[in-house]
Order: sequence, then structure tokens, then C-alpha cells
Amino acid sequence: MINGSGYRNALISGANNITSRKQEINALNIFPVPDGDTGTNMSMTISAAASELAENESRNISEVASAAASAMLKGARGNSGVILSLLFRGIADGLKGKAEVDGKAFVSAFHVGVEKAYSAVMNPTEGTILTVARMAFDAGRAAAEIDSDPVVVFSALCSAAHDALDKTPEMLPVLKKAGVVDAGGMGLCVIFDGMLSLLRDGEIIPAEKEETEAPADGVQAQIDASKEFFRNAAAEFDAVINFTYCTEFIIGKAEDLSKSPLELKSYLETIGDCVVVAEDDDIIKVHVHTENPGNALQEGLTFGQLLTVKIENMKEQHRKAAEKYEKEKAAAEAARLRELELKPAVPEKDAGFVAVASGDGLVGVFKDLGCDHVVSGGQSMNPSTEDIYEAVMATPAKTVFVLPNNKNIILAAEQVIPMVSDREVIIIPSKTIPQGLVAMLSYAADSTTELNRDYMTAALGNVSTGQVTYAARNSEFGMTKIKEGDIITLNNGKLTGKEKDPVKAVVKLVKEMVTRDTSYVSIIYGCDITEDQAESAMEKIEEKLGGNIEISLINGGQPIYYFILSVE
Repeated sequence: MINGSGYRNALISGANNITSRKQEINALNIFPVPDGDTGTNMSMTISAAASELAENESRNISEVASAAASAMLKGARGNSGVILSLLFRGIADGLKGKAEVDGKAFVSAFHVGVEKAYSAVMNPTEGTILTVARMAFDAGRAAAEIDSDPVVVFSALCSAAHDALDKTPEMLPVLKKAGVVDAGGMGLCVIFDGMLSLLRDGEIIPAEKEETEAPADGVQAQIDASKEFFRNAAAEFDAVINFTYCTEFIIGKAEDLSKSPLELKSYLETIGDCVVVAEDDDIIKVHVHTENPGNALQEGLTFGQLLTVKIENMKEQHRKAAEKYEKEKAAAEAARLRELELKPAVPEKDAGFVAVASGDGLVGVFKDLGCDHVVSGGQSMNPSTEDIYEAVMATPAKTVFVLPNNKNIILAAEQVIPMVSDREVIIIPSKTIPQGLVAMLSYAADSTTELNRDYMTAALGNVSTGQVTYAARNSEFGMTKIKEGDIITLNNGKLTGKEKDPVKAVVKLVKEMVTRDTSYVSIIYGCDITEDQAESAMEKIEEKLGGNIEISLINGGQPIYYFILSVE
């Protein structure tokens, strides 16, 4: 039987497992635009439950499942995180009122979760986490009919999940072309594996702490951790990076080796610093910082064959560490300000608005249009359900319209609706910033709530969105090969080309998107575009389009996207 303690420990084991493997799952994302990676989103979602359960000593599985599901829902990030939370919400519903369960009862509860997850997705796609969950349930149910032992049932469930995962490339051609399995499906398998480790072997997979990650218990702790990280991993290194390349390699000793490794050490000290040369009977392990890793390797070859080689650019690592620090500091500060600002408010006025956006300029635009609160987030920075919930509760309105402005945030926003009882929450399913802006402009203060919902939703189809960003990874779409770092253009979410210069890319994209019926074009430039670049883009676009189309230039300050185009 599975009681509350067993279920709690199984969830913690599953959370630890996916946390340690999240980067492996992130690497399966196939679209080159940087986004909220699946492994990170799922890890953060279930880790919210693990944190919640750490002090929960209940032996009642219904109570534990309910607490876990609640924490997952609040911490859900991205579509994969929301779907995961819905699976476990369904499990909690199916376990309601039960102190402990056998395998048959558990898989019956899991069925509720599968149905809940499928029903939450407007157009469920097979070959995803949904398929893995469904096929896992089918196998678990079949096993339970033969033997209701929890270990037997969960083993069958896990095995079927992996089999389903292996089949996802056959269900989704885009996965097959990329040569990967579905990232969300793999995340679910990893969680199941962690849970099975506890149920079958009695072992909780240990947590793998990442020293550079900020702690989850408090905004000030996040700020302090970020400062500590930057000071240790970046700032202090500035003064001591005398050589660019950290070079490490292992040499398999030559059988007739007559030289001493001390000779190798002496040589390396002439071309670098931080030299370490260690040996045992069969190998020599070398570490050196140098400007000439080739020379170090060449000398190493005189002692035997190279078994492994690792060369890292420390100055580039320092630059990335500094960038990471700035981003984490900004995020932590934004969270701190949000905590100070977002206090529950009594519903007084008729209507209020919450939008999701990133970039000081865009935040200002939404507030100028009447938004009460703008939740920090967007591509690569998906806010949680709780973030959106707090903004809704801080809006003093009887009806609160929420604009997610990103397709990966809509599902998380929709989970707020059943969490709120003292005001009406309406999600306008805006998938892009331009859609959110047009929806705000379509609101009519003298109209009814129902009509405004219709007006704002209908307006989403009246605008086209163009985006100029960079490829986060190597990829291939159609006949176009994309390399990490390439500047790419997206027309309503579809990859249309690549360029070397963002200004040239946005001019080309405008020409591609504009039609005879176009009346307005808004050019929103991001934090990585200078004013000179923005003005240059404006001038070139005006030359291309002539005087019949109204063109506006907006400093959005958004990350990720060099330019966002709104074409009406």
C-alpha cells in the first residue's frame, strides 16, 4: 500500500531526479528561439511541491497529494509545467478521502490526472507528454487487473512511459527530423523513475545542489546569492585571468615512457599558470591555464596518447557569468518590488487589467493603456500561476482581464480562474505583445463585460506579429540551416529567414509582412538595439513603405527580441 509518507518521499525523489537532469531535457528543445526550457519548467514545478512537502509529516495520502498538487499549481511554469501540475492535480482528486491506496486505486487516480491534462489543452497533440501519460496509464491499468501491488503497477506504468517516449518521434515528424524524443515526455519519465526508486527500492534519489543557483526561500536570499555568485565566479576572476584557456587532459602513459611527468610540469609552467600534473600507474592528469593549448597538448603527446581533452575559454565564461549576474539581479529586484507592490486589493472599480511583458518600455506602454499591473515575464522567463494570481488579487476590480502575451503562458494564466472567488477573471488568449496591445486598445469602457471580452478576443486576429531574435541552438527548418547565434526572423511564429544584421533583418521582415490592406506598423526595439540602429531601421522602413502607412517607433527595452513588429 502507498500511504502519505510513501507518496511524499516518492514525489521528492522524482523532483530531485528531474532537477539533476533538467539540462539534459532542456537540450531536447528543437526550436532555435530561446524559450522557457522544458526541463527547467518541469523541475521548478515539481520542486515547488517537494519544498512544500519537506515539513509535511502526514501519513494520509489524500492530504499529501492535495498539498503537493496545490504547490505545483502555484509554481507551474510554461505549458509543460502546467500540464505536469494538472496530472498531479487529477491524482489528488482521485485520491481524495483515502488514507492509503493499492496500485489499482493509484492508477485509477492517475487516470483522472490524464483526463484533466488532456482537457486543459485545446488541441492535444500526440507525441508529447500527454501521449506518454496516457500510454503509461493504459499499461498501469492492465497491470492492476492482474496484480494490484503498487510496485508491480508503477513498474508497468514507468516501463510503458519509456516505450511511449521512444515512439514520440514517429508521432511528430518535427521530432523525427531533429532526431530527438519529446522533451516534456522525457521529463515525465524522469520524474516517474525517481518515484519508482522510492516505491520499489526504498531509496530517495538525492538532491543535486547547484552552487550557482539562487535559493528558493525569499527574494533577499536570491539577491544575496546572486551577488555572492558574481563576486566569486566572475568579479574576483577578473584580476587573475592571465591566460585565456583552461586546458585539461588525461594521458594514457606510453609503455616505454622514460620521461618523468615532472618534465611535463616544468614545461607547462613556462607557457601558463595554475599547473597541476598528477599521475598513477596508467595515466597522467593535466590541468593548465595557457594561451597555447595546442602546445600543451603537443607536449603531452610525447608522454602517451590523449584519452580526454577539455578546453574552455575562461574570459568568455567570465563574460557569461557577468551577464547571468545582471539578469539574475534584475529578476530578483523585480521580484522584490513586486512583493512590495502586489498587496491584495478590495474589488471596487468595474474593470481592471493585468498584462505579462518584459522591458521597461513595454511595461510603460501597457500601463499607459490602462493596465493596473504588468507581470514581469515572457519568452525564456515564464511567470508562474502564483505570479499572475498575485497580480490579479492586487487589482482592485470586479472583473480583471488578463493578457498573457505569450502562448506558453496562457495555460498558466487559465489556472488562476478557479483560484479566485471574489472577482471575475477573464483570460484574453493573447500570444504576442502586439496582440496584447491591440486587445487593450479594443476595450470599450461604456460596454458590457461580455462584449468587451468578445471585442478584445476578436481584435487578436486583426494584427500580425513579426519578431527578430537569435537562434539559441543549431537547427534546420526546411532548406534553411540555422546555427546558434544566427539572427532569425519570425512571421507570426513561423521561421522565415536569417540575416547577419538585425536592422537588415527587420527591414526585410516588414516588407514580407505588409500587404495592400496594411494601415499601421509599429516597430518595437529591444534592449540590445541602440537608438541609432532603431532610427536607421525606421528610416529604411519608411523608404520601403512610402507615405501611405503610419509607422511608429517604440523603445520596448525587451530582452531576447531585437525587434517586435506589429502590423495592422
